[in-house]
Amino acid sequence: MVLKRVVITGMGALTPIGNTLTEYWDALIAGKSGAAPITQFDATLFKTQFACEVKGFNVEDHIDKKEARKLDQFSQYAIVSATEAMADAALMESNPNLDRIGVIWGSGVGGLKTFQEESKNFFAGDGTPRFNPFFIPKMIADIAAGHISIKYGLRGPNYVTVSACASSTNAIIDSFNLIRLGKADAIVTGGSEAAVNEMGMGGFNALKALSTRNDSPETASRPFDVDRDGFVLGEGAGALILEEYEHAVKRGAKIYAEVIGGGMSGDAYHMTAPHPDGIGARNTMLAAIDDAEISASDIDYVNVHGTSTPLGDIAEVKAIQAVFGEHAYNLNISSTKSMTGHLLGAAGAIEAIACVMSVVHDIIPPTINHFTDDLELDPSLNFTFNKAQKKTVNIALSNTFGFGGHNTSVIVKKFKS
Repeated sequence: MVLKRVVITGMGALTPIGNTLTEYWDALIAGKSGAAPITQFDATLFKTQFACEVKGFNVEDHIDKKEARKLDQFSQYAIVSATEAMADAALMESNPNLDRIGVIWGSGVGGLKTFQEESKNFFAGDGTPRFNPFFIPKMIADIAAGHISIKYGLRGPNYVTVSACASSTNAIIDSFNLIRLGKADAIVTGGSEAAVNEMGMGGFNALKALSTRNDSPETASRPFDVDRDGFVLGEGAGALILEEYEHAVKRGAKIYAEVIGGGMSGDAYHMTAPHPDGIGARNTMLAAIDDAEISASDIDYVNVHGTSTPLGDIAEVKAIQAVFGEHAYNLNISSTKSMTGHLLGAAGAIEAIACVMSVVHDIIPPTINHFTDDLELDPSLNFTFNKAQKKTVNIALSNTFGFGGHNTSVIVKKFKS
């Protein structure tokens, strides 16, 4: 069977450093931090009092007020980013076969804010079970894909992937595979998350996963720095339109880049910690490279998972060195989480977008907030510290890993007809 080519024809972003694709990319290249004191609730008593929140966002600018009330914040973010991506791709203007256009979305948590609010209301009452009739439909993780499909009448494959922080990269890989197998003409894919609330912050604080650098939020996410002390929680969404190449050409679509490979693996090691030797990370990168039918030496840029945790950063670097060997010293490596924070299930989507834009514009976004080298990490590697670097980027790889040992990698290539 001859596999079909898969290209990216539209993108949308709603992030802590920009509420559109252009704003997001410009902020990445400028090295802008999205971390600041939390505004969505009083975090005074929390160990961590800051996060990477979406800023200047009014849902009623995008969604009717009555309809917005039926949506958890993560679904609102999903719809807004998907709307931008669909407009960017101009997909509906070509009168496509809606039976062959799907939605595969990713979210690690789903409607956490809705769950929190309904729980508060119930336990503050007299015990009578009075719940919002939209409680369950707002909370469940799959509902974001449902709302996107309903908005556009998309009747192709429709579901949500849940693999913690790897969720949206899993969604992208599933979309890629279904299109190249001929099961769909196009798929709206990506991910969204909205966990900056009391339960989200409190839960991750209890795990000791978050930075507690309350005196300097903007420098708290510092991947590969010796003084890193945990990740910064982020929120938002990223959307990509993946499309079969001939379908895109036939309708005269703008093509950003081509998806050429995806890899998945499991650590089989620990509930929250990565394998110390990066075995799962190594295996998923090797699987993606094999799937793309390229050599490791063909890759120019790796957007790492790079959360700014003491164990995770070291394990991922070990994996990169194992996969790329001497070519590791020719790579640009960067963690855009140093700017956006960690968007959990949406991380893979916005980081895949960063890779696509790097391929399009031949520039590598930086890893900001580097102050002191970690002697456990090879200083000869190019972590693209503190400043964007111009470089011809023909092929880029994005890593995303999740609690439970879920590892994913996706590879994009500069488009050539």
